[in-house]
Amino acid sequence: MLMIGVAALELAEHEKHWLTAPGVAGVLLFARNYQSRDQLIALCDAIREVGGDQLLIAVDQEGGPVQRFRDGFTRLPPLASIGSIYDRNPGEAVRLAEEHAWVMASELRASGVDFSFAPVVDLARGNAAIGLRAFHADPSATAELAQAYVRGMHLGGMAAVLKHFPGHGSVAADTHKAQAIDPRSLDEIRRDDLLPFAECIDARVEAVMMAHVVYPAVDGHPAGYSNVWIERILRGELGFAGAVISDDISMAAAGAAGSVGERVRAHLAAGCDLVLACFPEVVEEAIAAMQGGAIEPSPRLAALRGALGASWDGLTNNPQRDRFVARITALHADQGAA
Repeated sequence: MLMIGVAALELAEHEKHWLTAPGVAGVLLFARNYQSRDQLIALCDAIREVGGDQLLIAVDQEGGPVQRFRDGFTRLPPLASIGSIYDRNPGEAVRLAEEHAWVMASELRASGVDFSFAPVVDLARGNAAIGLRAFHADPSATAELAQAYVRGMHLGGMAAVLKHFPGHGSVAADTHKAQAIDPRSLDEIRRDDLLPFAECIDARVEAVMMAHVVYPAVDGHPAGYSNVWIERILRGELGFAGAVISDDISMAAAGAAGSVGERVRAHLAAGCDLVLACFPEVVEEAIAAMQGGAIEPSPRLAALRGALGASWDGLTNNPQRDRFVARITALHADQGAA
Protein backbone atom coordinates (compact mmCIF):
# COMPACT_ATOMS: atom_id res chain seq x y z
CA MET A 1 0.00 0.00 0.00
CA LEU A 2 1.03 3.61 -0.59
CA MET A 3 0.97 6.77 1.49
CA ILE A 4 1.19 9.71 -0.90
CA GLY A 5 1.94 13.42 -0.78
CA VAL A 6 -0.30 16.19 -2.14
CA ALA A 7 0.86 19.59 -3.33
CA ALA A 8 -0.94 22.36 -1.52
CA LEU A 9 -3.47 23.60 1.02
CA GLU A 10 -6.44 22.07 -0.78
CA LEU A 11 -6.89 18.99 -2.92
CA ALA A 12 -6.51 19.40 -6.67
CA GLU A 13 -8.91 17.48 -8.90
CA HIS A 14 -6.26 15.01 -10.07
CA GLU A 15 -5.26 14.39 -6.43
CA LYS A 16 -8.85 13.39 -5.64
CA HIS A 17 -8.47 10.62 -8.22
CA TRP A 18 -5.25 9.51 -6.51
CA LEU A 19 -7.09 9.07 -3.22
CA THR A 20 -9.50 6.57 -4.74
CA ALA A 21 -6.85 4.60 -6.67
CA PRO A 22 -6.31 0.96 -5.69
CA GLY A 23 -3.34 0.68 -3.36
CA VAL A 24 -3.52 4.18 -1.82
CA ALA A 25 -3.88 3.92 1.95
CA GLY A 26 -3.27 7.47 3.07
CA VAL A 27 -1.72 10.92 2.79
CA LEU A 28 1.45 12.30 4.38
CA LEU A 29 1.24 16.04 5.01
CA PHE A 30 4.07 18.60 5.00
CA ALA A 31 4.55 22.31 5.75
CA ARG A 32 3.38 22.99 2.18
CA ASN A 33 -0.03 21.64 3.22
CA TYR A 34 -0.41 23.85 6.30
CA GLN A 35 -1.60 27.42 6.75
CA SER A 36 -3.77 27.33 9.88
CA ARG A 37 -5.51 24.87 12.16
CA ASP A 38 -8.88 25.52 10.52
CA GLN A 39 -7.40 24.98 7.06
CA LEU A 40 -5.73 21.74 8.23
CA ILE A 41 -8.97 20.40 9.70
CA ALA A 42 -10.76 21.24 6.42
CA LEU A 43 -8.06 19.47 4.40
CA CYS A 44 -8.26 16.34 6.55
CA ASP A 45 -12.05 16.36 6.22
CA ALA A 46 -11.75 16.71 2.43
CA ILE A 47 -9.25 13.84 2.19
CA ARG A 48 -11.63 11.53 4.03
CA GLU A 49 -14.68 12.78 2.18
CA VAL A 50 -13.03 11.81 -1.11
CA GLY A 51 -11.07 8.72 -0.12
CA GLY A 52 -13.11 7.34 2.75
CA ASP A 53 -12.73 7.22 6.50
CA GLN A 54 -10.24 4.36 6.23
CA LEU A 55 -7.57 6.63 4.71
CA LEU A 56 -4.71 7.38 7.08
CA ILE A 57 -3.37 10.92 7.50
CA ALA A 58 0.13 11.41 8.89
CA VAL A 59 2.85 14.02 9.36
CA ASP A 60 6.38 14.37 10.74
CA GLN A 61 5.78 16.40 13.91
CA GLU A 62 8.85 15.40 15.93
CA GLY A 63 9.72 18.84 17.30
CA GLY A 64 12.87 20.87 16.88
CA PRO A 65 14.04 20.98 13.26
CA VAL A 66 11.30 18.61 12.06
CA GLN A 67 7.91 20.10 12.87
CA ARG A 68 5.67 20.62 9.85
CA PHE A 69 2.81 22.46 11.58
CA ARG A 70 4.02 25.44 13.63
CA ASP A 71 1.77 28.49 13.80
CA GLY A 72 -1.15 27.58 16.05
CA PHE A 73 0.64 24.50 17.42
CA THR A 74 2.97 24.23 20.39
CA ARG A 75 6.57 24.77 19.27
CA LEU A 76 8.04 21.47 20.38
CA PRO A 77 11.69 21.37 21.46
CA PRO A 78 13.97 18.76 19.87
CA LEU A 79 14.24 15.37 21.53
CA ALA A 80 17.91 16.08 22.24
CA SER A 81 16.83 18.66 24.82
CA ILE A 82 15.12 15.88 26.76
CA GLY A 83 18.23 13.74 26.47
CA SER A 84 20.33 16.52 27.98
CA ILE A 85 17.98 16.62 30.99
CA TYR A 86 18.36 12.84 31.32
CA ASP A 87 22.05 13.25 32.09
CA ARG A 88 21.17 15.39 35.13
CA ASN A 89 17.82 13.95 36.18
CA PRO A 90 16.62 10.76 34.46
CA GLY A 91 13.22 10.73 36.16
CA GLU A 92 12.46 14.28 35.09
CA ALA A 93 13.52 13.51 31.50
CA VAL A 94 11.20 10.50 31.38
CA ARG A 95 8.29 12.69 32.53
CA LEU A 96 9.15 15.33 29.94
CA ALA A 97 9.33 12.75 27.15
CA GLU A 98 5.84 11.53 28.01
CA GLU A 99 4.47 15.08 28.25
CA HIS A 100 6.13 16.15 24.96
CA ALA A 101 4.53 13.16 23.24
CA TRP A 102 1.10 13.79 24.75
CA VAL A 103 1.08 17.44 23.66
CA MET A 104 2.19 16.54 20.14
CA ALA A 105 -0.31 13.69 19.81
CA SER A 106 -3.31 15.46 21.32
CA GLU A 107 -2.86 18.54 19.11
CA LEU A 108 -2.66 16.45 15.95
CA ARG A 109 -5.64 14.31 16.92
CA ALA A 110 -7.67 17.49 17.54
CA SER A 111 -6.83 18.48 13.96
CA GLY A 112 -7.83 15.21 12.29
CA VAL A 113 -4.33 13.77 11.78
CA ASP A 114 -4.01 10.09 12.72
CA PHE A 115 -0.34 9.89 13.62
CA SER A 116 3.12 11.41 13.50
CA PHE A 117 6.15 9.43 12.37
CA ALA A 118 7.64 9.46 15.88
CA PRO A 119 9.62 8.87 17.95
CA VAL A 120 13.12 8.90 16.46
CA VAL A 121 15.04 6.16 18.29
CA ASP A 122 18.27 6.48 16.32
CA LEU A 123 21.30 7.06 18.50
CA ALA A 124 22.81 10.56 18.63
CA ARG A 125 26.18 9.54 17.25
CA GLY A 126 27.00 12.16 14.66
CA ASN A 127 24.68 11.67 11.70
CA ALA A 128 23.94 15.08 10.19
CA ALA A 129 20.38 14.22 9.18
CA ILE A 130 19.53 13.00 12.68
CA GLY A 131 21.32 15.53 14.87
CA LEU A 132 19.03 17.04 17.51
CA ARG A 133 16.22 14.71 16.44
CA ALA A 134 17.74 11.91 18.57
CA PHE A 135 17.30 11.60 22.32
CA HIS A 136 20.75 10.40 23.31
CA ALA A 137 23.92 8.58 22.26
CA ASP A 138 23.47 5.88 24.90
CA PRO A 139 21.21 2.96 23.88
CA SER A 140 19.76 2.43 27.36
CA ALA A 141 18.93 6.12 27.83
CA THR A 142 17.38 6.25 24.37
CA ALA A 143 15.31 3.15 25.11
CA GLU A 144 13.96 4.51 28.39
CA LEU A 145 13.05 7.89 26.88
CA ALA A 146 11.53 6.31 23.78
CA GLN A 147 9.33 4.03 25.87
CA ALA A 148 8.09 7.08 27.77
CA TYR A 149 7.43 8.84 24.47
CA VAL A 150 5.40 5.90 23.19
CA ARG A 151 3.34 5.96 26.40
CA GLY A 152 2.61 9.64 25.90
CA MET A 153 1.55 9.13 22.31
CA HIS A 154 -0.78 6.34 23.35
CA LEU A 155 -2.30 8.52 26.07
CA GLY A 156 -2.89 11.16 23.38
CA GLY A 157 -4.81 8.67 21.21
CA MET A 158 -2.01 8.09 18.71
CA ALA A 159 -0.07 5.10 17.41
CA ALA A 160 3.74 5.27 17.55
CA VAL A 161 6.19 4.73 14.68
CA LEU A 162 9.79 3.97 15.61
CA LYS A 163 12.41 5.19 13.17
CA HIS A 164 14.76 4.47 11.40
CA PHE A 165 15.26 0.69 11.74
CA PRO A 166 17.81 -0.76 12.35
CA GLY A 167 19.47 2.55 13.28
CA HIS A 168 20.54 5.60 11.28
CA GLY A 169 22.53 7.44 13.94
CA SER A 170 25.94 5.81 13.57
CA VAL A 171 26.56 6.39 9.85
CA ALA A 172 27.79 9.76 8.59
CA ALA A 173 25.92 10.10 5.27
CA ASP A 174 22.52 11.77 4.93
CA THR A 175 20.25 9.38 3.02
CA HIS A 176 18.22 12.31 1.66
CA LYS A 177 21.27 13.26 -0.40
CA ALA A 178 23.48 10.19 -0.86
CA GLN A 179 23.83 6.47 -0.32
CA ALA A 180 24.68 5.57 3.27
CA ILE A 181 26.76 2.51 4.18
CA ASP A 182 27.24 1.30 7.76
CA PRO A 183 29.99 -1.35 7.88
CA ARG A 184 29.40 -2.57 11.43
CA SER A 185 28.73 -6.17 12.32
CA LEU A 186 25.28 -7.42 13.25
CA ASP A 187 26.51 -8.12 16.78
CA GLU A 188 27.56 -4.48 17.21
CA ILE A 189 24.27 -3.20 15.79
CA ARG A 190 22.33 -5.58 18.06
CA ARG A 191 24.23 -4.37 21.12
CA ASP A 192 23.68 -0.67 20.43
CA ASP A 193 21.17 0.47 17.82
CA LEU A 194 18.64 -2.36 18.14
CA LEU A 195 18.19 -1.98 21.91
CA PRO A 196 15.73 0.96 21.78
CA PHE A 197 13.73 -0.75 19.03
CA ALA A 198 13.57 -4.03 20.95
CA GLU A 199 12.44 -2.40 24.20
CA CYS A 200 9.78 -0.28 22.48
CA ILE A 201 8.52 -3.31 20.56
CA ASP A 202 8.05 -4.99 23.93
CA ALA A 203 5.98 -1.92 24.90
CA ARG A 204 3.59 -2.71 22.00
CA VAL A 205 4.55 -0.08 19.46
CA GLU A 206 2.36 -0.13 16.34
CA ALA A 207 4.82 0.55 13.50
CA VAL A 208 8.47 0.77 12.49
CA MET A 209 9.95 2.87 9.68
CA MET A 210 12.93 1.42 7.81
CA ALA A 211 16.22 3.19 7.08
CA HIS A 212 17.56 3.62 3.54
CA VAL A 213 20.98 2.58 4.92
CA VAL A 214 23.00 -0.38 3.64
CA TYR A 215 24.58 -2.64 6.28
CA PRO A 216 26.81 -4.85 4.08
CA ALA A 217 27.88 -7.13 6.92
CA VAL A 218 24.21 -8.18 7.14
CA ASP A 219 22.76 -7.69 3.64
CA GLY A 220 23.73 -5.88 0.44
CA HIS A 221 20.37 -4.10 0.11
CA PRO A 222 19.26 -0.97 1.99
CA ALA A 223 17.29 -2.08 5.04
CA GLY A 224 13.92 -1.10 3.56
CA TYR A 225 14.56 -3.37 0.60
CA SER A 226 15.92 -6.19 2.74
CA ASN A 227 13.95 -9.30 3.57
CA VAL A 228 16.79 -10.15 5.97
CA TRP A 229 16.24 -7.03 8.05
CA ILE A 230 12.43 -7.01 7.86
CA GLU A 231 11.45 -10.67 8.01
CA ARG A 232 14.37 -12.40 9.68
CA ILE A 233 15.54 -9.78 12.19
CA LEU A 234 12.67 -7.34 12.83
CA ARG A 235 9.83 -9.85 12.68
CA GLY A 236 11.65 -13.10 13.46
CA GLU A 237 14.30 -12.12 16.00
CA LEU A 238 12.57 -9.13 17.64
CA GLY A 239 9.05 -10.52 17.33
CA PHE A 240 7.56 -7.40 15.79
CA ALA A 241 4.01 -7.97 14.56
CA GLY A 242 3.04 -4.40 13.62
CA ALA A 243 3.23 -2.38 10.41
CA VAL A 244 6.53 -1.91 8.57
CA ILE A 245 6.84 1.38 6.68
CA SER A 246 9.41 2.49 4.12
CA ASP A 247 11.17 5.84 4.23
CA ASP A 248 10.43 8.19 1.33
CA ILE A 249 11.10 6.60 -2.06
CA SER A 250 12.25 9.99 -3.44
CA MET A 251 15.32 10.11 -1.22
CA ALA A 252 18.67 9.71 -2.96
CA ALA A 253 19.57 6.53 -1.06
CA ALA A 254 16.33 4.91 -2.23
CA GLY A 255 17.62 4.98 -5.80
CA ALA A 256 19.48 1.69 -5.31
CA ALA A 257 16.36 -0.16 -6.46
CA GLY A 258 15.99 1.72 -9.75
CA SER A 259 12.93 3.61 -10.99
CA VAL A 260 10.07 4.84 -8.81
CA GLY A 261 8.01 1.80 -9.70
CA GLU A 262 10.90 -0.54 -8.97
CA ARG A 263 11.41 1.12 -5.60
CA VAL A 264 7.76 0.58 -4.67
CA ARG A 265 7.83 -3.06 -5.72
CA ALA A 266 11.15 -3.73 -3.98
CA HIS A 267 9.85 -2.38 -0.67
CA LEU A 268 6.69 -4.46 -0.90
CA ALA A 269 8.61 -7.59 -1.88
CA ALA A 270 10.90 -7.15 1.14
CA GLY A 271 7.94 -7.04 3.52
CA CYS A 272 6.92 -3.38 3.87
CA ASP A 273 3.22 -2.83 4.54
CA LEU A 274 3.24 0.84 3.58
CA VAL A 275 5.47 2.70 1.08
CA LEU A 276 5.91 6.48 1.25
CA ALA A 277 5.68 8.49 -1.98
CA CYS A 278 5.99 11.93 -0.43
CA PHE A 279 6.43 14.17 -3.47
CA PRO A 280 3.52 14.68 -5.87
CA GLU A 281 5.92 14.33 -8.82
CA VAL A 282 6.37 10.59 -8.14
CA VAL A 283 2.82 9.67 -7.15
CA GLU A 284 1.48 8.76 -10.61
CA GLU A 285 4.34 6.33 -11.22
CA ALA A 286 4.04 4.89 -7.71
CA ILE A 287 0.32 4.26 -8.18
CA ALA A 288 0.98 2.67 -11.57
CA ALA A 289 3.41 0.26 -9.90
CA MET A 290 0.55 -1.04 -7.75
CA GLN A 291 -1.61 -2.00 -10.72
CA GLY A 292 -1.96 -5.44 -12.30
CA GLY A 293 -2.64 -7.55 -9.26
CA ALA A 294 -5.01 -7.93 -6.36
CA ILE A 295 -4.26 -5.36 -3.67
CA GLU A 296 -5.15 -6.38 -0.15
CA PRO A 297 -4.52 -3.73 2.51
CA SER A 298 -2.46 -5.10 5.36
CA PRO A 299 -4.59 -5.54 8.50
CA ARG A 300 -1.62 -4.13 10.41
CA LEU A 301 -2.40 -0.65 9.09
CA ALA A 302 -5.68 -0.45 11.00
CA ALA A 303 -3.75 0.05 14.25
CA LEU A 304 -2.41 3.36 12.89
CA ARG A 305 -5.81 5.04 12.91
CA GLY A 306 -6.11 7.66 15.59
CA ALA A 307 -8.33 7.15 18.60
CA LEU A 308 -11.05 9.66 19.44
CA GLY A 309 -9.31 12.80 20.65
CA ALA A 310 -10.20 16.06 22.30
CA SER A 311 -11.22 19.11 20.27
CA TRP A 312 -9.04 22.20 20.19
CA ASP A 313 -11.57 23.90 22.48
CA GLY A 314 -11.15 21.05 24.93
CA LEU A 315 -7.37 21.27 24.76
CA THR A 316 -7.18 25.01 25.23
CA ASN A 317 -9.35 24.75 28.35
CA ASN A 318 -7.28 21.96 29.90
CA PRO A 319 -5.07 23.07 32.85
CA GLN A 320 -3.02 19.86 32.61
CA ARG A 321 -2.12 20.70 29.01
CA ASP A 322 -1.10 24.20 30.12
CA ARG A 323 1.31 22.69 32.64
CA PHE A 324 2.76 20.26 30.11
CA VAL A 325 3.21 22.98 27.48
CA ALA A 326 4.95 25.27 29.97
CA ARG A 327 7.34 22.51 31.01
CA ILE A 328 8.30 21.32 27.55
CA THR A 329 8.61 24.76 25.93
CA ALA A 330 10.98 25.78 28.75
CA LEU A 331 13.39 23.25 27.22
CA HIS A 332 14.01 25.64 24.32
CA ALA A 333 16.20 27.66 26.68
CA ASP A 334 18.47 24.64 27.16
CA GLN A 335 19.05 24.49 23.40
CA GLY A 336 19.50 28.22 23.03
CA ALA A 337 16.33 28.33 20.95
CA ALA A 338 14.00 31.25 20.67
